[in-house]
Amino acid sequence: MSLKRHKSTIGMAFSFVWVVIALFFCFQWFLCRIYVPEGHSLLLQYKGPLIGTAEEPEPGRLAHGSEVGVHETMRGPGRHFINPIYWKRTIVPDVVILPGEIGVVTSKIGNALPSGEFLVDGDLQGDSRVTHQGILRKVFGPGRYRANPYAYEFKIIERETTRSGGQEKTSGWVEIPTGYVGVVTMQASNPALDISAGIQDKVMQPGLYPVNPREQQIDIINVGYRETSIQVEQQIEPSGNVKYDAQGEPLATPETGINFPSNDGFDIQLDFSAIWGVMPRDAAQIVRTFGNIDAVEKKVIEPQSESICRNNGSKMGAVELLVGETREAFQTDVSTEFRDVLSDKNVTLQYGLVRHIYIPQNVREPIQKGYVSEELKLTRDEETKTARIEANLREAEQKVELEAERVRVDTDRLKASVMAEGEKEAKEIEAETKQLIAAIDRETADLDASKTVLLGRAEAEAKQMSEEATAEKFGLAVGAFGSPTAFNKWEFAEQLPDSIDLKLFYAGEGTLWTDLKTVTPTISLDSK
Repeated sequence: MSLKRHKSTIGMAFSFVWVVIALFFCFQWFLCRIYVPEGHSLLLQYKGPLIGTAEEPEPGRLAHGSEVGVHETMRGPGRHFINPIYWKRTIVPDVVILPGEIGVVTSKIGNALPSGEFLVDGDLQGDSRVTHQGILRKVFGPGRYRANPYAYEFKIIERETTRSGGQEKTSGWVEIPTGYVGVVTMQASNPALDISAGIQDKVMQPGLYPVNPREQQIDIINVGYRETSIQVEQQIEPSGNVKYDAQGEPLATPETGINFPSNDGFDIQLDFSAIWGVMPRDAAQIVRTFGNIDAVEKKVIEPQSESICRNNGSKMGAVELLVGETREAFQTDVSTEFRDVLSDKNVTLQYGLVRHIYIPQNVREPIQKGYVSEELKLTRDEETKTARIEANLREAEQKVELEAERVRVDTDRLKASVMAEGEKEAKEIEAETKQLIAAIDRETADLDASKTVLLGRAEAEAKQMSEEATAEKFGLAVGAFGSPTAFNKWEFAEQLPDSIDLKLFYAGEGTLWTDLKTVTPTISLDSK
């Protein structure tokens, strides 16, 4: 019985363990499990133990480890198992900054800043994380950020524009187009970069910039040259056409353009145009002094144009303003003085042009008539000079034609001489060639005759030597056989064919013909 009871106890123990394990997994899966979707994070707040007390975080920071309160570290997307008894679980969306936007972050944790400061250095995480409360100098561009809402507050902005006294300042997502520069105004000093508050000398070149509106504001300044004109208004007829005087000059509306009295008491009006601009190196000083480019035009260009033209024009008479040399001197003096004045104000002048001067008709008419007659006289003189020059030109053309004909004749003569000389040399070369050919033919014939004689002699000598060798061979052969008769028999035997069949038989005297009948004929009698 005891053994059965022991086995039953063990079985119950195992069953209890499995039940505990099953309950634990059910608790974990159904109560502790929490799923964090993509683009979100899990914010955890520790409630503390059921029994006893837990540590509190230090003032100015969020909880870590087993400290009670909101924990600074958040968990990313995925499946997590967090006990809801001890932890408060909150799914928070990530901060998304779209293109064309920036994020300005305010830190809620850390130590308090010294009095008068509101910007802090640092980042959201890592070794350079924020250690003070305040607005981060760093701005955050387009992207997705996992930021604890209890620690950091994001303010998403696009482009902010503020106006003050006709001056426009921008911040946020700042775009500086081509032909412009950005003048930076620091809202606060930056000790890390050794930059003081105020307008900075270094400008921003064209491009896109994320600018913290609490740290910087940007004046976008148009650099390069532009044109400003002060123009006299011409009188208009009811039909809409411009009125002209008897000399064909347009009539000016009084008190328009730049007007002043000449030193001889005549009212003068003129048109003036200035080609001026601000260079990138001077943009910061322009903002400090005037605020913007429009203020430069209203406060400097227009009043200085009128002042300089009046001051210089009032020193001259009406006739001097009309005559070429003195008028040119007036133009030069105005342009030089205007350039010096603008240079002192960091404005660059390219041209200052007096375009048209309106002189009263009673002053202009006699002067113009005198100049017309003078110009007519000059024209006649020039026409005379032109006729003389044209005659010289015709004479020169005739000389050129004569020289051309002379050159052509000389060329033909030289050509004929060269051709005759060439033909003579060609004939001589041809005769010498034929003579050389004849000499070569004669030498060739002599060589052929010598060849024929040598070949005939060689053939005769070869034949003679062959005959002598043959005779010598027969002589040796006869000597070897002892007599000519023996040699002839041997020669006869040598000439017989190898297939000859010889048979001998005996015949008595006078019985040859009768004995032949018994002999087998060697040659068939039927053969033909």
